[in-house]
Amino acid sequence: MANKDETESWAPETRLVHGGSLRSQFGETSEALFLTQGFVYDCAEQAEARFKNEDPGYQYSRFGNPTVSMFEERLRLLEGAEEARACATGMAAVNAALLSYLKAGDHVLSARAQFGACRYIVETLCPRFGIASTLIDGTDLDAWRKAVQPNTRVLYFETPSNPTLDLVDIAGVAAIAKEIGAIVVVDNVFATPLMQRPLEHGADVVVYSTTKHVDGQGRCLGGAVLGSTDYVTKYLQEYLRQTGPTMSPFNAWVMLKGLETLPVRVRAQAANAQKVADHLAAQDGIGRVLYCGRADHPQAELARRQMTGGGQMVTFEVPGGKAGAFRFQNALRLVKISNNLGDAKSLITHPATTTHYKIGPEARAELNITDGMLRMSVGLEAFEDIARDLDTALAAAKEA
Repeated sequence: MANKDETESWAPETRLVHGGSLRSQFGETSEALFLTQGFVYDCAEQAEARFKNEDPGYQYSRFGNPTVSMFEERLRLLEGAEEARACATGMAAVNAALLSYLKAGDHVLSARAQFGACRYIVETLCPRFGIASTLIDGTDLDAWRKAVQPNTRVLYFETPSNPTLDLVDIAGVAAIAKEIGAIVVVDNVFATPLMQRPLEHGADVVVYSTTKHVDGQGRCLGGAVLGSTDYVTKYLQEYLRQTGPTMSPFNAWVMLKGLETLPVRVRAQAANAQKVADHLAAQDGIGRVLYCGRADHPQAELARRQMTGGGQMVTFEVPGGKAGAFRFQNALRLVKISNNLGDAKSLITHPATTTHYKIGPEARAELNITDGMLRMSVGLEAFEDIARDLDTALAAAKEA
């Protein structure tokens, strides 16, 4: 295994192939999969020392596992964080990132444009435990300033947001948080660490659903939380250890394999997404087309400032409301209807009836999630084939 100084000097592509690798006595090329619940000790004294953290090593796979450790280290190297911890799902990661740090009497301030399940944690779950929450327009820095309370400890948001691709000024929010001694937690799923690095803009904690681009092939669930050693050791580590939302070794092994090809896949998908967005914008009958890489994105300047690419998510509106959106989806043959994203396959979903159904019509209206809105995760297929499929679907959407 390369030493730490050498590993830190590698380019991201190299880190994603070799970073964090541990080899057994057999010298395997591919990372080993340690499917074990527990670990044995040479003697009772070693077991005692292990639990006192006086002897390095593993105790139980809920606490740590060699395969999971390799995945965590590889992702840590890519993100540039001091520590990383893997979780069973993306939602487990969001939950752990917030609830490990917050306590009764605290206040969490959050952008209201976010994934429905994340909004549930902030808006519904936190108050059950005595943690006050406020949802604001995350694109407005003045809204962040005005909503700060004396007990605000976390400022949380996703950028770009799901599904409207709203952007939040990471550096601007981080400056506000620093003034009041709060931390900034950023859900960076849509951008991926290849196209946005929140820690470099002042964020304290970054959260991922690794189910998405990291796996990238629709196989396993997973999540990750990355941050400082202080945050992980004081708050996150013990929370994960005692509540158990940890990643399985098998899923970690699959994610390791996904990280090896992440740059190739994400960049190719983003190139395809740019073409898809431009193609849709040129079609008669298509309403809003939202893509972070287009000059007509409402926050194009901010996108250029904090992102290195437009990503692979495109959101657009078709004529005919819900009926038109359903006709559009049902006419597709190549692009698949699925609420997942970041896959090698192009996927499409209707947020109003899937990912954001449970937040209700009033909240959807507030977020400008219309009945004709569709969210597309652009895959690795040939652009010409994707465009042809979309054109056929658009013709179907226009039918009375």
